Amino acid sequence: MDWTSLPPLPALRAFAAYAETGSVQRAGAALNVSHAAISQQIRNLESHLGLGLLDRSRRSMALTEEGARLAQALSDGFGRIAQELSALTGAEAERPLMITTTPSFASSWLMPRLARFREAHPEISLMIDPSAKVAPLEPGGVDLALRYGSGQWPGLEAELLVESPIALVGSPRLVGEREISDPSDLTEYHWLQELGTNEASEWFSQFGIDRDARRGISSLPGNLMLEAARQGHGIAITARVFADDDIAAGRLRLLFEDTRKKGYYLVIRPGVMRPPLRLFATWLRREAAKAK
Repeated sequence: MDWTSLPPLPALRAFAAYAETGSVQRAGAALNVSHAAISQQIRNLESHLGLGLLDRSRRSMALTEEGARLAQALSDGFGRIAQELSALTGAEAERPLMITTTPSFASSWLMPRLARFREAHPEISLMIDPSAKVAPLEPGGVDLALRYGSGQWPGLEAELLVESPIALVGSPRLVGEREISDPSDLTEYHWLQELGTNEASEWFSQFGIDRDARRGISSLPGNLMLEAARQGHGIAITARVFADDDIAAGRLRLLFEDTRKKGYYLVIRPGVMRPPLRLFATWLRREAAKAK
């Protein structure tokens, strides 16, 4: 299509509105402009096309044959556009808000607060995928991710929501009062990590530590991982925010912290957010601020 050959869109809209309403006054009201502006746009369109679209020889103007043909084409075209936009935006408005996050964050941080969002916005439907798998954020798919890391995800916008370093924790019944001065002091223990991740092995690799392979690693859903740690089944590697209550109560002992990763981020695609996403993101920020 040769886009440069098309008349200006305001002129086409003005003529289509006139053809639909039969009056420059009503066309102006429909487009929220003056009737003089409608008349001027129609004259501009006629000049651009080199055609007469209105027969002005009569007391009441009428469409010429060419004007009637163009009016029908514009009615079909603008009508189809309006129909498709309505279908697209209507479907998007009805589509549930899709959120992905880890099981640990979902159960320990999000779910205890979610009733407040439901109370404020009962009309918004939610789909929450508690998975350690990093799901792509795509149009028509996942709207928002709550991801743990340092905030670097190419092509996405990330905002720190909950600050929390990586923590290594264990039950006092497992480690007792033993002094832990270095991560290498923990290599002899069995390890616990969240299902779907390789956090334990990756963490040892980053620190250049050789773990005792005979001790093994158990991968469990986030809430079960912490329960296993409380019962003394192994050393858990987790975001500290999930273990803070247990540490304060003495059920778990903080053995080591790694502050290189900042915490959980609110992650979205660049661009304009649809209204349910904007409301949910605003609510998340308020809840995070309360918790600080």
